[in-house]
Amino acid sequence: MKIRKPAIMALIIVFLIVLVAGAALAQVRAKVRGLVVDSQGNPVDKATISIISVRSASQRYETRTGKDGRFAQIGIYPGYYQLIAKKDGFITKTLEIHVAIDSDTELEIKLDSADELAAKTLSGADKAFLRATELYNKQNYSEALSGFLEAINLNPDNWAYYFNLGLTYKKLKNMAEAREAFRQAVERNPESYSANKEMGETLALEGQFDKAAGFYQKAIAINPNDPDGHYNLGVCLVNLGQSEEALCHFQKTIELQPDYAEAYFQLGSIYISQNKKNEAITSLEKFLQLAPQHEKAALARQLLEYLKK
Repeated sequence: MKIRKPAIMALIIVFLIVLVAGAALAQVRAKVRGLVVDSQGNPVDKATISIISVRSASQRYETRTGKDGRFAQIGIYPGYYQLIAKKDGFITKTLEIHVAIDSDTELEIKLDSADELAAKTLSGADKAFLRATELYNKQNYSEALSGFLEAINLNPDNWAYYFNLGLTYKKLKNMAEAREAFRQAVERNPESYSANKEMGETLALEGQFDKAAGFYQKAIAINPNDPDGHYNLGVCLVNLGQSEEALCHFQKTIELQPDYAEAYFQLGSIYISQNKKNEAITSLEKFLQLAPQHEKAALARQLLEYLKK
């Protein structure tokens, strides 16, 4: 049977689309690799490496080290992850890593030896944590809560246990408990972007904008290229009456993410207060272009009608 020329062309087009999509996907995803050593610098063979997304526990990768202590995981989507390195007889190490688009992140992880009793206790904590993570992913938040509390009871020094506990309390709408869990996570890992961001968000929801701003400032100091961090800090500053400072962060937000609709609305509002009519119109029109169905769209249209009179 002969294939007609139009059909052949259609197949070629489909092939090209798939090829381009595959190339784009490869450019978006990234690689994480590293070396795991003991306290003397010797490579650790067969250490388990778990890489779990902070945003969604279902986004998870598993690998192991080779005889040279090295591991590599490809195809990772951009975002923040908890990297857990563990092996029997060693103290589990939990790190927060940021994976950028088309990046190659290289790490060196040192695992300290644990005595037999400590190793057994820590192993129990790890197992409880991983079980709780699975339950969280299945939206069984009450059961996950018990698992994270068990992990903390066995090992109260691991910041990631508190962080995930905070996320679980947040899902259960127990915000006071979530705040305390995030505080404990920040205390144990002050350089965690995610823990600082969540702490800031929790405080902002309580109306404690001054305290929240401090945590957001820390978060963007850790990752100055995160648009959400700049936007959230800007909102806090607006609520504190610091519009000039907020303006800079909203401008940075759209510089980093040009389609960040809410930032244009905030810019428009600030420009109105500054009597910058043209800038306000441009910002509000951009907001409506990006988010015509947004809950603030009606207000934006009213403001534009007033500005254009």
